[in-house]
Amino acid sequence: MSDIVIKNLSKSFGQKRVLSNLSAVIPEGRFTAVMGASGSGKTTLGRILLGLERADSGSIEGLPDRLSAVFQEDRLFEEFSALSNLRAVAGRKRDGEMAALLEALGLGREINAPVSSFSGGMKRRVAIARAIAAQGELTVLDEPFSGLDGETKLSVMAFVRQKLSGKTVLLITHDPSDAEFFGAETIRL
Repeated sequence: MSDIVIKNLSKSFGQKRVLSNLSAVIPEGRFTAVMGASGSGKTTLGRILLGLERADSGSIEGLPDRLSAVFQEDRLFEEFSALSNLRAVAGRKRDGEMAALLEALGLGREINAPVSSFSGGMKRRVAIARAIAAQGELTVLDEPFSGLDGETKLSVMAFVRQKLSGKTVLLITHDPSDAEFFGAETIRL
């Protein structure tokens, strides 16, 4: 793994240009925040890094093969249990570790309940646990703490900081205090 180097990246949707010759470095083993106004291309950049969108021009060097993400929408298997949602990325052999992740996020009693019965904040925590369980060499977190109340948000952020310490993480956020909490270098769009 090495730094991820973005050179002259551009992306348009029809007549709307959302990224224009963006050059940036996402340092290996650190949290990097992407900040900017709504519509500035934050999510688009994350989707390009994840291989879900193609840039119109430019290049990305050092992008690892193993990626994980928390999207703005939870994208969970609604009829699966919380544990089964984690198994989808980690396999059964790590059930104990996956149960411990869910327990640490306050979901220990619900690990076998279908996530369709969960509140929005509970689903958010399952999505975060799943991204951690996937063990990506790059983890993209797109507004991962939205929908969490103040106290829960702080405990989940502390957990994420601990679990992803030393990993390469791209945090897409509108909240400067989130970037500050993680000691993230900031890319402004």
